[in-house]
Amino acid sequence: MSSLADLAAPATGAAPSSSSSSSPSSPERVPAIDAATLQRWLQDGDELALLDIREHGQYGEGHPFFAVHAAYSRLEPEVARLVPRRATRTVLFDDGIDGDALARRAAVRLAALGWSGVSVLAGGAPAWEGAGRTLFKGVNLPSKTFGEVAEHAFEVPHIDAPTLARWQREAEPFVLLDGRTLEEHRKMTLPGAIPVPNGELALRWRTQVSDERTPIVVHCAGRTRSIVGAQILRDLGVPNPVFALENGTQGWALAGLELERGSRRALPAAPDAAQHEAARASAEAAARRFGVPVLSRATAQAWLDDATRTAFVFDVRTAEEFAAGSLPGARHAPGGQLLQATDLQIGVRHARVLVLDDDGVRAPVIALWLRRLGLEAALVEGGLASGLRVPEGAPPALGPVPASAAAERLAALPEGTVLLDLRPSPAYRQAHVRGARWSIRPRLLADARTATGGDTNRPLLLIAPDALVARLAAADLRDAGWPAPTWTTHEALAAAGHGVEATPASPGDAEAIDYLFFVHDRHDGNLDAARRYLDWELGLIAQCASDELAVFRPHGEATRGLHGKAHIDS
Repeated sequence: MSSLADLAAPATGAAPSSSSSSSPSSPERVPAIDAATLQRWLQDGDELALLDIREHGQYGEGHPFFAVHAAYSRLEPEVARLVPRRATRTVLFDDGIDGDALARRAAVRLAALGWSGVSVLAGGAPAWEGAGRTLFKGVNLPSKTFGEVAEHAFEVPHIDAPTLARWQREAEPFVLLDGRTLEEHRKMTLPGAIPVPNGELALRWRTQVSDERTPIVVHCAGRTRSIVGAQILRDLGVPNPVFALENGTQGWALAGLELERGSRRALPAAPDAAQHEAARASAEAAARRFGVPVLSRATAQAWLDDATRTAFVFDVRTAEEFAAGSLPGARHAPGGQLLQATDLQIGVRHARVLVLDDDGVRAPVIALWLRRLGLEAALVEGGLASGLRVPEGAPPALGPVPASAAAERLAALPEGTVLLDLRPSPAYRQAHVRGARWSIRPRLLADARTATGGDTNRPLLLIAPDALVARLAAADLRDAGWPAPTWTTHEALAAAGHGVEATPASPGDAEAIDYLFFVHDRHDGNLDAARRYLDWELGLIAQCASDELAVFRPHGEATRGLHGKAHIDS
């Protein structure tokens, strides 16, 4: 019989089975694998979910290329969304501290909720780096890297900011399209840009272009969506000259040019019947050239009913269209953002993906690009009208919702009440109730012990952004032997008369593990941060190992070589 030490030792062989060792009841019994085994699993062609359970700031400072983020602070619902088939082979990792204590705790929690075959990477992220593999900074690594691959593979033409600014000054005819979300567009954009998210380009570009000679320029905040958007138009056979704006809004700001803020321009209206038919024909032709499969309803249903494989189903239309009605069980993922941040939606390598719409225009383009990214994506005859039955698994049982503190009792809290503020660290820095201690689920038990001096009889009041965060935190406290805490919101406490203060430097940057300064500072006018971010994007390919680049199929096969690019600059 295996000892506890044997069960906790790194494995070098096959994946965990469905036996009791893969459903541990304590952290000590969680199976562990080493970096060499993980590398083999990543390449063996079977489904694998590699989940980084650290918080966003930690994840963004360095993680394996194929890791998907599932922060422990919201672990259970995130894993249910990213890894819906609970028998999926799954590897969790943290920063390796205290014998992978956080990853082991997470594995026990997932096992209790029905996920089998869960193991941890012994030594966490540092062990991966210690094995000679790269830990990548940033987020959305596969999508961002493929943007750089696509620029070279398709020789996507680009135009720099000074040249585009000269076109504007000299009133040259051109159409400028912002390929990001409407929310990003309204925060800041190039002067006069029309918001057409990349997922909508195939449907709506004709509504903005009057003749075949007018150049079309696509921009984003950095590089990826500019490149992808421009190539989408080229894939569709657009006769106009098409350019990606080099370095997007960041490049514009770095050139000393003013951005437009607060745009109220809306998404262009849908095309007329003739334009729609032309759009559908060009989208279908592009997908057909690339070999995107179109499944019969019966075959697609067989995919969904196969208990041995994971199948994701996405409605790639706009949020308004999805809200008005969709296929029951389909998940909403606007097409452009699905390409930009695939790892936020799909947590399982080698899973299947069904891409649906109701117009035959947007889904073919998105499926084409997902296949270029290396995913097994397909269309379905009839799209959203196919009548597919999408299985919906039972949501994870998260335990009882903690009691919400009664409003009349907030003004006079019981003596000795400990306030633990679980909101995002930037919100805490900006304003929090005096005496409240910032915490986050991975550190909650330690913070509770410190704040109470280990006295579990002292009342705890959790300050949370929503009931879900409070519920997950309360579950950990209960498991550790604390009486059930109550919870409330920051707003309710402030309204009850508790004093509020700001602490811009607390928690310190090192403590604010939920916030990735590397990504966010560039959007706040920090030009040095913008330069660093663009250098990061440009350097992604050089950091990748051959097996990481080999997953991409820009021309329908594994990437073999990258060649030069065309551009227009001043």
